[in-house]
Amino acid sequence: MLTLEGATVRFGARAVLDAVDLEVAEHEIVCVLGPSGSGKSTLLRAVAGLRALDAGRVLLGGEDQAGTPVHRRGVGLMFQDHQLFPQRDVAGNVAFGLRMHGVPREERAARVAELLDLVGLPGAGGRAVGVLSGGEQQRVALARALAPRPRLLMLDEPLGQLDRGLRERLVVELRSLFGRLGTTVLAVTHDQGEAFALADRVVVMRDGRIVRSGTPVEVWRRPGSEFVARFLGFENVVAATVSGRAAQTAWGRVPVPEGSPQGERRLLVRPAGVRVAAAGEGLVCRVESRTFRGQHVSVALRPGDGPVLEAELPPGDAPETGAEVSVVFRAEDVVVLDGDGRDGQSRS
Repeated sequence: MLTLEGATVRFGARAVLDAVDLEVAEHEIVCVLGPSGSGKSTLLRAVAGLRALDAGRVLLGGEDQAGTPVHRRGVGLMFQDHQLFPQRDVAGNVAFGLRMHGVPREERAARVAELLDLVGLPGAGGRAVGVLSGGEQQRVALARALAPRPRLLMLDEPLGQLDRGLRERLVVELRSLFGRLGTTVLAVTHDQGEAFALADRVVVMRDGRIVRSGTPVEVWRRPGSEFVARFLGFENVVAATVSGRAAQTAWGRVPVPEGSPQGERRLLVRPAGVRVAAAGEGLVCRVESRTFRGQHVSVALRPGDGPVLEAELPPGDAPETGAEVSVVFRAEDVVVLDGDGRDGQSRS
């Protein structure tokens, strides 16, 4: 459906999009993650034709889009701020693209009713957009983007202005809706939870390049680089010398999974892999703080030497602040990282 070949966009001497290669299959949902300035929104604008490439190609359905204006690319674009027309009612907003394409009135009305029902706003066509809640406005903007039946739907931080509870509900609805419609989706977001819940495939960007690509489970289990690990919220990263099934670190000897890369590396220990042991069995730490997270307690542990460790423990097992404990590590929650994520585009 979509292919980027060496797509490059420069702002002056800086490559905001740096020779990016990316493919999105038909009916696939791909979410692009990355910090501010990583190039993810520029990528979306380049695909839409809102930003010209300085080098490379954008192909839609195998056709080079060079010189093709935005309105002829057959893509839908939905922004974070929705950009609804305040002077039009809900139906007028949803029908806008259909009117621009010359769709007859009766067909427009049927399509608007169908979409409002799909997005959970049946019978809302006559309402003013100014009286809608944030979640309702998001649904109207989505219906408007879907109305012309775009071959590719692109979402730019679509849930960014909504509160967390509403975002979590809507992202589940969106994935279900796109699945029913067979929509091909390219979305950008800075929220990894949102991306992992929505996407078939997650792409992580840094400094204009793709540094990790894979299914949500693959990226979560194997971040690949320290940058990706820390971007996903993991803080237990330390220098290590890996030999066989163990690594020597500032936290002492840490077991690693069989087949891990050897030698001088960076090591990630997931908080769930830090377990309290019997006295004298492991690394001695003092509890600096504990934070209740609902299903677990996040505990900050200070060893005698080395950086602070984060552990996730069941509420009943979490020691009190100030307590001295011994901890051990589960090999299945240890990941030997590959590099810093700057060298090329990881596809696995």
